[in-house]
This record gives sequence, structure tokens and C-alpha cells, in this order.
Amino acid sequence: MKTIGVFDSGIGGLSVANAIKEAFPEYRVEHREDTKNVPYGTKTADQIYGFVKPILDDLAKTCDVIVIACNTVTTTLIDRLRKEIAVPIIGIEPMVKPASQLTASKIIAVCATPTTLGSPRYDYLKRQYAKNIMVIEPDCSDWSELIEQNEISEQKILEDIEPALKAGADVIVLGCTHYHWIEKEIDEIVGNKATVLQPEQAIITRLKVLL
Repeated sequence: MKTIGVFDSGIGGLSVANAIKEAFPEYRVEHREDTKNVPYGTKTADQIYGFVKPILDDLAKTCDVIVIACNTVTTTLIDRLRKEIAVPIIGIEPMVKPASQLTASKIIAVCATPTTLGSPRYDYLKRQYAKNIMVIEPDCSDWSELIEQNEISEQKILEDIEPALKAGADVIVLGCTHYHWIEKEIDEIVGNKATVLQPEQAIITRLKVLL
């Protein structure tokens, strides 16, 4: 039986792991978190590498493919990790390209961690795919921690994303897998004003190719 590894700093990866289990019931899914060091979104690339590398090395012993269900790890370290880890790696990064293709208003909002937003990879995605798009980046720096502690509220979410909606954003990109747990709340807040994008289906499509 083939095994799919799924890693994230915290509970965000569990949402991805559950989606993979549903799509691939014939495979074993091995899920890992780094609850000791979560959240990653305000840490440096070197710090994150020190946390992640031993976990991925261990997963590689039993897994045929590893999904890094963390935008922060993917956007800062994916190239280095692919060279050093012995099995194929699928990463997750903010869906700037599909959002830019979908928007009618030419305004999108990317909800992500400070480390993701400050990464060279994210800068590349904006330069490559959003040249003529306004990209608004709401301050979601405390969302991951609040979600881990089950303390986030609809009022807090509304306060953080409402300015982007008022500015005309018609696509909201969830650039952190923690935020998948509040996708329903975000959908209810934005209503018919915007489309909410997250990458679980894209991951499943990629896995189908690899497996």
C-alpha cells in the first residue's frame, strides 16, 4: 500500500490530510504536525528549516510522496527541500495565478502569513501573474495562532478582510492552510461579493498525476 505524507506546522495540515483521505481511500495517509513550534508565519527561513528537515527526513522513510501543507514552508524552502529529501514533494503556495485569471474587478486579496508574504517566491508569483492586478494583503498575522487556540471570531475575520471587500476585491485567496478551518465563515462574510480560493483540489489533482 502506498503512503502519502502530509506535513504542516499545525492543524491546517489536518484539513488537507482529510481531503486526501477522502480522495484516495486506497492509500495510507501519514499526517505530522509541529505543535512545539507552531506558528511558523513569523519565523525566519533558517528557523523553519531547522524544524522541518528532521520531520521530513523521517516521513521520507515510510512515504512515497510528501505534501507540505504549509504555504510558509513552500514559499521559503521548497527548492532546497526537494534537493535534500529522498521522495517527491508537493508544495502549497498562494493561488495568485488562478485568482488573477478569475477576478473581474482586477483586485484580489491574499490572506497569508508575514513570512509567506515576504518570501521571494510570493513576490515572483505576483510579478509573474498579477502584473495588472491590485493585490491587497490583509493583516492576518494572528489568525494561525487564534485558530490553533480556537479563539478566532467572525467579528475578527470581518474586521480584517472588510477593507479589501470595500476596495473591490472579488477573489479572496487563502494562503495558509490554517485558514481552511474558517473557510465557511469567510464564505458567509463575503457572500456574493467575492470567490474564496484554497488549494486542496489542486493538491489532489497533482497527487493523481504522481501516484
